Amino acid sequence: MPELPEVEVVRAGLQPVVAGAVVTGVDVLDHRSLKRHRGPSDDFVDRLVGGTIDAAVRRGKFLWFPFEPAAPHEQPLALVAHLGMSGQVLLRSRDAEPDRLMRIRLDVESPAHGPVRLAFVDQRIFGSMALDDTVPTLDGRPAGFSGARLLGSPAPAGGATSDVESAADETAADENAAAWVRRVPQQVSHIARDPLDPAFDENRVLTRLLARRTGVKRALLDQGLLSGVGNIYADESLWAARVHPDQPTESFSRARARVLLAEVRVVLLKALGEGGTSFDAQYVNVNGQSGYFSHSLNAYGQQGRPCPRCGAEIVREAFMNRSSHFCPRCQRVR
Repeated sequence: MPELPEVEVVRAGLQPVVAGAVVTGVDVLDHRSLKRHRGPSDDFVDRLVGGTIDAAVRRGKFLWFPFEPAAPHEQPLALVAHLGMSGQVLLRSRDAEPDRLMRIRLDVESPAHGPVRLAFVDQRIFGSMALDDTVPTLDGRPAGFSGARLLGSPAPAGGATSDVESAADETAADENAAAWVRRVPQQVSHIARDPLDPAFDENRVLTRLLARRTGVKRALLDQGLLSGVGNIYADESLWAARVHPDQPTESFSRARARVLLAEVRVVLLKALGEGGTSFDAQYVNVNGQSGYFSHSLNAYGQQGRPCPRCGAEIVREAFMNRSSHFCPRCQRVR
């Protein structure tokens, strides 16, 4: 399933195209892709056509588009895109051949790019799109990541202004002016912030983590504690921090838990810089290109190979209907 880096790559590719774009046409080719939409497909189409997309926003693995319908509505809406196991949002020209597994087609008029088609492609149909009401964020902070320079990412050399810095300036202005910035879709409101979110409250997360009575990997995968981390990046972060997946959370000191969160950020940022992890054609950016973080994996999927740090053989063990990958020498339960 796509994790934070893969979804952020999609969000970043869509943002320059969808910001301020007017929806000119919608075709629902497979009604199963509207399973999370409250209402029939006609309602989905009628409310989208003529409306304006404000931005592309992400919290953890969840992607949405704040949306202003053409007809007056009681509260701001959001077009939520659940990618599921194999969902993709691809940018296409209007005259492109239709993607074989396209489930929903949105034609938009982009202020920056003119007429563009957004193709929601999903092989296994675990993903979906839905229009959803939004609610205010509990902490009053921006609901998700919408373009500011990511925490820890390097500033441009020579003092030049980069696209990400320009996006940061625009996001700061949005935070002061746009109503959608501090509103989150109801379907996403229960999801915790992710470690790259500027509003991520590390001290609160550390306190909650240390109060758990569970294995540390289970805690990292709990999207109510922190979001965006799935099986791949949990294994990689635990390897980097030399922590066994089953290490009890109550055994951690606050300092050691802080080191682990720091490693989570490093791994996520490195994966993001390499376009995410692509094992097959399902995990691609908006132009259909694969990421290459799979070549940088130290633990996940490396069973039977030597640990890059100590040379011991990486092992794979069953874990919550999935698998954990770790080094039995470097990552002992302590």
